[in-house]
Amino acid sequence: MALTLAEASKLSNDLLMQGVVETIVKDSPVLQKLPFIEIVGNGLTYNRESTLPSIDFYDVGDTWAESTPTFTQVTANLKIMGGDADVDNFLKATRSNIQDLETAVVELKAKALQQKFEEIFIYGDSAISAKQFDGLRKLIDTETASDQVIATGSSGATLTLDKLDELIDAVKGGKPDILLMSRRSRRKLNALVRAAGGMIETDQDKWGNFIQLWDGVPIGVNDWILDTHVLSDSLETATTGGDCSTIYAVQLGEGALCGLTSPGYLQAEPIGSLESKDASRTRVKWYVSLALFSTIKAAALIGVED
Repeated sequence: MALTLAEASKLSNDLLMQGVVETIVKDSPVLQKLPFIEIVGNGLTYNRESTLPSIDFYDVGDTWAESTPTFTQVTANLKIMGGDADVDNFLKATRSNIQDLETAVVELKAKALQQKFEEIFIYGDSAISAKQFDGLRKLIDTETASDQVIATGSSGATLTLDKLDELIDAVKGGKPDILLMSRRSRRKLNALVRAAGGMIETDQDKWGNFIQLWDGVPIGVNDWILDTHVLSDSLETATTGGDCSTIYAVQLGEGALCGLTSPGYLQAEPIGSLESKDASRTRVKWYVSLALFSTIKAAALIGVED
């Protein structure tokens, strides 16, 4: 069964890991919602539906034609991400009366891991770096049909509410679970709604953060979605030199976009005292990847200009 990081951390008695997970999740709309499947081994091979079987009408006595669906076999490999957090023992002994220095340092390392995950979640490309998993941009560009990529215009155009609705409709089998966009795109959406004489719907998540919704779909801001893309025939090819951005619509879950993780999920491992210096080390690590189980569960609106 797929669990979010926050749900998985409740099953652990490790207070350090619980604190790291809370730090990571509370400011990340992706990690708040993205469920993860625990896998044993270094990857997951699954069958992605390619075409449905055919259905026809028959007369009495007709010979029935058999047809079967076709599938594409896909493999998603776990990747290793993480980092070490060292705390000087002298500072820990002399300055922890004001703040628990070790906790503060590990918390900063956890925030860095969250930001790196959100960057690779969007732009990860194993062809560029084999150490990364493929992110949302690569999965949509290479593994979905062309109608999952919607352009605002041939050379880019400003965002419209009609185009945003078209993006939502491109995700089949129910509405998306999240709309991911840059802060600039969110500001433009707010301006469009105000110009139309309305107010965008808001709600609160379980951490007390106010979130916005469009057509009932939560809006998530990802600070790694760039506003400097150059538009091409598919997704934006260059990340600098242009003025275009992308908005993503995604369904999350075991039949849609899902995270993959090793047993234990994210780990905060105390390494202990170091030989080469008077310090102690904590390693924050995660064996993680992404899997897109159905190509109709993700779509991108490209060429979004200011």
